[in-house]
Amino acid sequence: MLEKDTTIFHPITLKDKEWVMEKLKQEEFAACEYTFANNFLWSEVYEVEVGMIYGCGLIRYKEQGEEKYSFPFGTGDKKKAIQWLREICKKKGTKLEMYPVLEEERKQLLEWFPGEFYMDSNRADFDYIYTVEKLSLLRGKKLHGKRNHIARFKDEEDWCYETLKKENIEECRNMLKLWTAQREEKWNLEMDQEANVLEKAFSHYEELGLLGGILRKKGEIVAFTIGEPLNSNTLVVHFEKAFPQVQGAYPMINQQFVLQEGQAYSYVNREEDTGDISLRKAKLSYYPDILLKKYNAIESPIVYASEQDKEHVIRIWQECFSDPKEYITMYLTKRCEEETMLVMYKEEKPVSMASFLPVKIRMEGELIEARYVYAVGTLPEERRNGYAKELIKFAASQYEVPLILQPASEDLEKYYETLGFESCFCTSPCWRYEGNSDWKKENIEFLKEGMLGRWEIKHPTTAEYKRIRDAYFEDEGYVEWDETGIQYAIEENAFREGQTWKLSYLDRVELLMYRVEDGELCIVETTLTEEELRLVLPELMKKIGVCKAYSSNGGGMILLPKQMEWKEKTGYFNLTLG
Repeated sequence: MLEKDTTIFHPITLKDKEWVMEKLKQEEFAACEYTFANNFLWSEVYEVEVGMIYGCGLIRYKEQGEEKYSFPFGTGDKKKAIQWLREICKKKGTKLEMYPVLEEERKQLLEWFPGEFYMDSNRADFDYIYTVEKLSLLRGKKLHGKRNHIARFKDEEDWCYETLKKENIEECRNMLKLWTAQREEKWNLEMDQEANVLEKAFSHYEELGLLGGILRKKGEIVAFTIGEPLNSNTLVVHFEKAFPQVQGAYPMINQQFVLQEGQAYSYVNREEDTGDISLRKAKLSYYPDILLKKYNAIESPIVYASEQDKEHVIRIWQECFSDPKEYITMYLTKRCEEETMLVMYKEEKPVSMASFLPVKIRMEGELIEARYVYAVGTLPEERRNGYAKELIKFAASQYEVPLILQPASEDLEKYYETLGFESCFCTSPCWRYEGNSDWKKENIEFLKEGMLGRWEIKHPTTAEYKRIRDAYFEDEGYVEWDETGIQYAIEENAFREGQTWKLSYLDRVELLMYRVEDGELCIVETTLTEEELRLVLPELMKKIGVCKAYSSNGGGMILLPKQMEWKEKTGYFNLTLG
């Protein structure tokens, strides 16, 4: 039985200001969503409701028709409040979804409800936070351009800054009408919603305790901004409008607002960029001191692996692939990022796992995001329950990008075909080269920097390897790894007693990655032509003490999102792990 029913929630009104602000004050949250004014102003757009239970404040709202909740705030019993929310969602036949969840709250969820909440983040939702000192003084070479724009604004001494107050709000309304009229051709629903919210802010400016500033030039308002205290050391900026044709108006109102209204604070939160490329560029141009990561948490038996899952993951890995613990630990430490490995929980522990590493693939001439599926495994006693299939289906629905993989056997290829994967990418026949049997030695002698035939050899930096690789292989279907992926591929190859070289001759620079497997030289990747490779193979094989060499590209498979088509289904897919 629920101790209380859902009637604790009611539409947010100004009467809620005192208790909501008091509960939020107990938290010192840094996310822009956690202010009373922000929720009140957007209440009609998101159908915002508030309530209190177990001494905690709660916010309920709708986004794209789906109900979401804030993380409980205040000094009450948050765990009980979340359990209560789960109960009311269960009665409705829905899953509890909370946003935004910050890092400390994420850790609490992992501790209180292990394996019960899938938590992911979206870069478009990260808050940009700057020090008050940086925005006030704009010191340094990186912010030289901002200072120049402000100087141009100040060229004529016909400007002034004023604190936004009741007496000049009507002028701001008029300025907003002119600003809106300039954008009539590209006006959209989101812009219309914001204009309505701004009008609400003007109407309740003093009641909400908002802070604002206006910038005048020749007596006319050319910019204004509105914000409020977010917590005891942070000011948040909710709105900022300026005429773009007035040079320096945006950086000037930004700086002046902080100079005049923000000196009692240490930080300024300028909210997220919502994925808008122009807005992201503008916010990054001030070099944020903090990019505040915010998570969305939703009930699920499939979750991202966390530090507390480590020993369970190692056990699954060893049971499935028989790799040494040091290799698994290297992967978990250096390659497995926070949101790349999914695990299926059963009876409070992971029983199945799969990694989904970020890559890019060139399709129809464009580089698009994709995920490389790696290390899919289930404990032997839990197989035939369809857990691996569920992990793949879940990943496909969450990422909504192509999934690519390289099956280790024909049986696995047939299995992935049942999940919708198709054979893809170029395959090349495995060539073999046999040298002098006298070259075979008991111990591998690593080749050192120096010469290999006519080529000067040195270890490449990660950036060099990526640059050379991209230039050589890039074409339709090319799978491009970022520097993190390249660096790990080099380290993994070294772990397997391999070497990675940059070969230089005259104006040419090429790559050669190899390792020894079962006493034979395996060419993992090279940009040398086959003819050039065969010229250096004898010397290379002799130096490391092997008498056989081979190379092959095993191709791969791809699962496309439902709305995506790709006619070519070919390309270069390499540096896969394992």
